[in-house]
Amino acid sequence: MKFEIIVSLFATMILSAVLTPFVRKLAFRVGAIDNPNSRRVNKVPMPTMGGLAIFLAYTFATVFLLREQIPTVQLWGVFGGEVIIIVTGIIDDIFVLKPRQKVLGISLAALEVYFVAGLKMAHLTLPFVGMVDLGWLSLPVTWLWILAITNAVNLIDGLDGLATGVGIISLSTMGVTGLFFLNVANTFVGVAIFALVAAMIGFLPYNFFPARIYLGDTGALFIGFMISVFSLYGLKNVTIISVIIPVIILGVPITDTVYAILRRILNKQPISHADKHHLHHRLMQMGLTHRQTVLVIYGIALIFAFISLLYPISPMWGAALLTVASLIGLELFVEVIGLVGKGRQPLLNWINHMVKGMTSKNSH
Repeated sequence: MKFEIIVSLFATMILSAVLTPFVRKLAFRVGAIDNPNSRRVNKVPMPTMGGLAIFLAYTFATVFLLREQIPTVQLWGVFGGEVIIIVTGIIDDIFVLKPRQKVLGISLAALEVYFVAGLKMAHLTLPFVGMVDLGWLSLPVTWLWILAITNAVNLIDGLDGLATGVGIISLSTMGVTGLFFLNVANTFVGVAIFALVAAMIGFLPYNFFPARIYLGDTGALFIGFMISVFSLYGLKNVTIISVIIPVIILGVPITDTVYAILRRILNKQPISHADKHHLHHRLMQMGLTHRQTVLVIYGIALIFAFISLLYPISPMWGAALLTVASLIGLELFVEVIGLVGKGRQPLLNWINHMVKGMTSKNSH
């Protein structure tokens, strides 16, 4: 990596750290404040909209500091979607949007990226079948990918520094995978990813427990959207492995989202129904402190990151075994902490039944 790029990344980190206090003052002035209630962990009014500092620092880096590294079409094509997401987040932080209104904002950003930047899932390569042209399905599949990843990151933004830290881990892993394993010709994607990581690192000291400013939907939606967009550069010609890698990298937010949907379906509640049974809620209910919960989830994100790095160097059978082992381990963890709800432990109950059956046979 060129020395100028490294210097630019450090400058981006410093700029983000400098901008954050100003964004904090702006948040108080415009009313972007998170007031305490039964679902919040904060005890005092907290300024949100912190993601604006990340967006501004990242934009300055890509438009000025790293301008020569990023093609014009890609820079401005994605920038339009970024602006739509940031505006959606700011409006939500100040006025509080309904879920369908946020979905509309994310959808507009997804359409902008699809048609203007040309980022889309165009082909699917299946084992024993070969390449399949997605055709008209390309648009809905791309839209669903962006919507799902953006919302997944937004859902885990429940504790100080949680979404920021998990985002840093996920994006860094994505950048390393793209630069060293996937042989992506577009090295500018890796540069852009690390520019965003630098902006988030500059913001993290203000956001980590005890936080002085929250990401807000401005930041959570922006980070989720950018992760989904960056992953699309490796998903233009989709293979099973190229889909699995970003899913594993984003294991924490995706797991939390999938099990939240499952939990609400089993409890016959609307999917958009808010509750206090997310991953971070369950860990705190088990007795962990705020800081310990965040650090534990960072650790889980690092485990997912390590697993994802094994895929590019594994044969197909190794990747299959890795996937099965990861799913079993994940299900056991989810059942132990009660993420789906009390009494819903099918795998643990089956293991318990098998062990009892074997021990009863041995006793005879």
